[in-house]
Amino acid sequence: TKKKMRHQFRTYEVIGRGAPKDGKEGQLYRMKLFSPNEVVAKSRFWYFLSQLKKVKKATGEIVSVIEIHERKPHTIKNFGIFLRYDSRSGTHNMYKEFRDTTLNGAISQLYLDMAGRHRARSRNIQIIKTTRLVSSKCKRPSTTTFHNDKLKFPIPHRAAKPTSKRFRLLYSASRPATHVQ
Repeated sequence: TKKKMRHQFRTYEVIGRGAPKDGKEGQLYRMKLFSPNEVVAKSRFWYFLSQLKKVKKATGEIVSVIEIHERKPHTIKNFGIFLRYDSRSGTHNMYKEFRDTTLNGAISQLYLDMAGRHRARSRNIQIIKTTRLVSSKCKRPSTTTFHNDKLKFPIPHRAAKPTSKRFRLLYSASRPATHVQ
C-alpha cells in the first residue's frame, strides 16, 4: 500500500540567473516556492521569472535549489497568506489566514480551501507572500476562535474500553452505551 504524505507541499528556495553576456555574469534571482518536489519547483521558477524578467530556461541556469525546513515543526502557529488566483470571471487578489504547525501545512490547507470554496485549481493560484502572525495581528474569526485558552470541545460519544484483555469480546449481544453522563 502507498503511504500518504501529510503535507503535499514543500518549501524551496531556488536561485537562478540569465546566461552570461559580454563576459559578464547574469544577475541572480531568488524565489521561495511551494511545490511537491524539486523538479516542479525549478519549473515554477522559470514560469514566474519569464513573466517578471526577460529570462527563460533556454538562456539561463539554476544556481541552487534548497529545501527550507520549519524550525519548530511541533508548535502551532498562525500564518497569513497573500495570493492571486484566476477564476472563471477574472483575476482576484486575496488574503487568508490559517493555523498549522508548519508553513507547508498551511499552504496545503490553502490549496484545499481554494479548491473547495472557489473551485480554483493549483495551477491558477500564485502565492505572493506568506507571513507568520502573532495572535493579536490575526483578523479572521476562523483563526481568532482558537486563541482562547479556555476553549473546550464537547465529547458527544465515548466508547468504554475494556479494563482488561480478558473482558474484550469479539461479539456482543447489545450495542455499547456511548453517551456521556
